[in-house]
Amino acid sequence: MSLLIEPPPRHRVREWFANPWGQARFLWVVAIAYVVWILIPVVQAVIFSFNSGRSISKWNGFSLRWYVTDPDASVLHNPALQHAVLQTLKLSLLTALIAVPLGVLFAIGLHKWRGVSARSSNFLMMFSFVTPELILAVALFLLFLHAFRVIGLGTPAEATGLIVLSLAYPVVIVRARLLGLGPSYEEAAQDLGASPGRTLWRVTLPLLGPSIFASAAIVFALALDDFVIVNQLSRDASTQTVSMAIYGAARTEPTPALNAIGSLMLVASTLAIAIAVIVYRRMERARGGGAPPPVA
Repeated sequence: MSLLIEPPPRHRVREWFANPWGQARFLWVVAIAYVVWILIPVVQAVIFSFNSGRSISKWNGFSLRWYVTDPDASVLHNPALQHAVLQTLKLSLLTALIAVPLGVLFAIGLHKWRGVSARSSNFLMMFSFVTPELILAVALFLLFLHAFRVIGLGTPAEATGLIVLSLAYPVVIVRARLLGLGPSYEEAAQDLGASPGRTLWRVTLPLLGPSIFASAAIVFALALDDFVIVNQLSRDASTQTVSMAIYGAARTEPTPALNAIGSLMLVASTLAIAIAVIVYRRMERARGGGAPPPVA
């Protein structure tokens, strides 16, 4: 008869910590703490956007003053804030409408391109991920100020800078989708007599639809709250965005109107992501989890 000798408590604790295959015990605590740390200032800003007083730290009661009722300082009646919102939405839409199609074409080209030049192009495309945004903004500022004076500073320069910054996102997302699909669908379409152009339009692009919508949502949300690029490439108050308005007012005498406009931008970006997720899931279900669309 053998006796089972249990290890001392110190050894059990050591094994409990050292087992790499054990259930995660502290990772979820770190994750929750990180999310709470990020959300606390956001929730506070949203709450004080409904403050009836001018303070952004002392609660005076619930009110829609800084959204609609204040005749001068509310988002509805302040021309500067309204123009900042329109400028931000315009830049975000322009960036998404230009960067996403370019990124899709770039991703398809890199997916089919082979050789040293393809790897070099891929490296240049990924360069925006590792380049600090401030360095990119300063480089574009000098470029538009001296070399490309036709463009100059202002809305075209801001849109160009945001496109350069966000172009890599649709490329990475669409290329991941292409690698997951493989070449079988395109080969089957061409075996059935479809030309390369018709295969691209009728097979490849519909299968890339979910990744294209996801790319558009990410690019839109990225451009919506960018500050470094638009601040460096802005010309004057006519090209001021929401992030610039918040930064400028926060350094002087901030009011809950800044919280209100920030909350509206938060809602806009959240809606963009939510719509993209809904469209993505519906398209996935419509395609039957990746089934090829009809060629004819």
